[in-house]
Amino acid sequence: MAIPEKTRLYTVDEFDEILARQENADRLLELINGEIVEKVPTQLHGFIAGNIFGFFWNYSRDKGIGVAVMEVRHRVPGDKHNDRIPDVSFYLDASQPLVERGPVPRLPDIAVEVKSPDDSYTQLQEKADYYLANGTKLVLLAYTEKRLLVVRTPDNEDILTEDETFDGGDVLPGFTLPVKEIFPKK
Repeated sequence: MAIPEKTRLYTVDEFDEILARQENADRLLELINGEIVEKVPTQLHGFIAGNIFGFFWNYSRDKGIGVAVMEVRHRVPGDKHNDRIPDVSFYLDASQPLVERGPVPRLPDIAVEVKSPDDSYTQLQEKADYYLANGTKLVLLAYTEKRLLVVRTPDNEDILTEDETFDGGDVLPGFTLPVKEIFPKK
């Protein structure tokens, strides 16, 4: 089945009905400002997201802090037009129970988006803006072709090249991520 009309805006209730249809069981659909968008990750996209996830998973295991997940649905209470799926999510509070069905009813503390071939730079920046406006403390945007990592907080934006290392700062003390480690070797 094709994605429903792009010219029409949907609510989260309508989106839930669309997600429940059998023909959509294996599709990765998001609701972004009322528009249904299908995520179609590539192998390269998955490689980069997986590498970033690995650093968060290792940090969580080694420090006993937080929970890292991939491709998990999130919905902000009261927002009737968004149901988002960051590529990687990290929650600082590991004591909260994990959601077994439906979207997580909050955004992650850290959200990661990897630029896919069909994503525009504006789309990724808009995703970061949404996350930060709704409680996310830190957003990482990985730009595949340019081999850059953009680090955004509510107050700041840094652009790191593959020769630099991201440091978790106040949000993730002791966390480091060499940018070159997230991209395929040249």
